[in-house]
Amino acid sequence: MSAPTTKALVTGWGGTPRSLGEIHLVHDEDQVAQAIREAGRRGVLARGAGRAYGDAAMNAGGALLDLSNVDHLRTEGDRITVGAGAVLNDVIDVLLAQGLFVPVSPGTSFVTFGGLIAADVHGKNHHRSGSWGHHVESLRIVDGLGIPRTLTPDGEDAEHFWATVGGMGLTGVVTELTFRAIPVSSPSMSVTTTPYDALEDVMYGLRQADETSTYSVAWIDSVGASGRLGRGIVSTGEHASDEHASDEHPRGSMTTRQRISVPVTPPLNLLGRASISLFNEIWMRISGRPRIAQTQPLRSFFYPLDGVGHWNRLYGPAGFVQYQVVVPDHAAEVIGVILSRLKQVGSPSFLSVLKRFGSGNPGPLSFPEPGWTLALDLPAGNPALGAALDALDGIVLEAGGRHYLAKDARASAEAIRRGYPRLADWERVRSRMDPGRVFASDLARRLRLGVDTAG
Repeated sequence: MSAPTTKALVTGWGGTPRSLGEIHLVHDEDQVAQAIREAGRRGVLARGAGRAYGDAAMNAGGALLDLSNVDHLRTEGDRITVGAGAVLNDVIDVLLAQGLFVPVSPGTSFVTFGGLIAADVHGKNHHRSGSWGHHVESLRIVDGLGIPRTLTPDGEDAEHFWATVGGMGLTGVVTELTFRAIPVSSPSMSVTTTPYDALEDVMYGLRQADETSTYSVAWIDSVGASGRLGRGIVSTGEHASDEHASDEHPRGSMTTRQRISVPVTPPLNLLGRASISLFNEIWMRISGRPRIAQTQPLRSFFYPLDGVGHWNRLYGPAGFVQYQVVVPDHAAEVIGVILSRLKQVGSPSFLSVLKRFGSGNPGPLSFPEPGWTLALDLPAGNPALGAALDALDGIVLEAGGRHYLAKDARASAEAIRRGYPRLADWERVRSRMDPGRVFASDLARRLRLGVDTAG
């Protein structure tokens, strides 16, 4: 294995400095295979853009493979083959120039295609289009023996494919994938915005959008200082036609550029209850005005935070933890319980997003299931937050819900096993793909996902 290019430290949940692992730059499948064969006792893991909120892309004491140079791109009509290290922000420019877009988009464009597979990423159109696993025709992966393989969703190795989709990089190193893009007429969106004064009305609006809209998402007021807790804004969107596209956003000009940046980490959290309450009031007044079929740049709709560099620094040295769960339709009241409990302990969320999920896929560790998913960004400095989240975990699991592994930093192994009833199936397939347990991460050790926790 080549000498590490980086040996980095980050701050983990609870403020403790933690090692990312030794980062090795690789350029092709041969180097990936060599790194796997030479892995030490703490194993190896592919690392994409490092945008996971928890410890999914960390391997303290082990090796991390940087695939940023594995970023090739081939287009044959709407059939796209892309290297796992390619960043979505770069590829969408090429696709839009050809009248195409990705079939599913997360809330940030600064994510690699390997990461889209590892987390089986979902977007604002899950109720219509599912997650990334629904759209991949094939993927290339180097397994735990250092052998490159091609996997398909319905071939002889279908179990291996679906264990990899959502498998958090623990079945092998994905080097390439092929998917079908969707046709679009312009790089603009037609967006309808509807404000609601109560959570139950927001949820009604999202249910209606299941039948009428391709994309839908709701922003939720987690403070409710001068209004009802859970009031919010539902935004629905469709790809705009050419005649409605803005001249300021011609085809091919989609690459996200940071307009502002937070230069330093302030000594204190700037996103406390008072500041979030003020922001929510301003946001409701400005963005909460009803709008019908308003033309917006595509990046404004899909990636609203990408234009702000280092926005996470606003949370101060303690940082923040993201809490994202899904609960079934019959347990919709759990969403209100979560918001109420966090308000009680003084942990408002600056960014609170509610979406609808449609049918899931065969991936044992794929997060989406039919129902409601709530994502909250919570300042980590509140000493009462940990116990509150532990209690909420129990409520979510009792309702038949689960946690999103790509966003998790603190759930217990028991919680994950309860939330993912097919975890044993995944572990069985993983053992075939990686009999020596080469692939490892801090998340896998914490959650006991088929790794040697003593290693």
